[in-house]
Amino acid sequence: MEPFRDREHAGRVLGETLQHRRASWPEPLVVVGIPRGGVPVAAEVAARLAAPLEAIVVRKLGVPGQPELAMGAVGQAGAGAGARAAVVWNDDVVEAVAVDEAELAAIVARESAEVERRAARWRTDASAAAVRDATVVLVDDGIATGATVAAAGRVLRALEAARLVLAAPVASPQALAELDGFDESVVLSAPADFRAVGAWYLDFAQTPDELVDQLLRRTPPG
Repeated sequence: MEPFRDREHAGRVLGETLQHRRASWPEPLVVVGIPRGGVPVAAEVAARLAAPLEAIVVRKLGVPGQPELAMGAVGQAGAGAGARAAVVWNDDVVEAVAVDEAELAAIVARESAEVERRAARWRTDASAAAVRDATVVLVDDGIATGATVAAAGRVLRALEAARLVLAAPVASPQALAELDGFDESVVLSAPADFRAVGAWYLDFAQTPDELVDQLLRRTPPG
């Protein structure tokens, strides 16, 4: 597999693949990107599917000192008063790094606060109506451990999505084998020598909040 030029290129290729499946999905259809890096990919997918673009906020729970290695992920709370944030753990990683409970709790609290900040900025709670009873195509720029998309899937189920389609340009074969909770998965490549998501992009620069604002056509508060 040749690397994608950037997230926009990956999104165009993914969107063209998904166009062939669109007719089989019940309406309404909505594309949901995971900020930040998943949103530029999702925007290209949404354009090719002629579908609205929304966002769902999920944060990786990184290993202390190795933030790119995910112990799990936390997603914004689902619908309804008193809804709890969705937390998904990669048990093998947690056991291997032996992080104590107090440190785990601190990491969850920190990332949960960032989830709430981003959810407020992009008003994702106001997007619940678009997701409810819809076919939701959940898009990220890649799947390494699967924790992030698993947490997002839980939130979307809580928001009463009717059908969940997971879509990504590249994924770890192991992560794909272990993922459940989705009605369908569309991944362009799952290379045996996966290594990391960024290894499959020529340009994998961080996506700024301002670009997410622009793609979602929303103005940040203040």
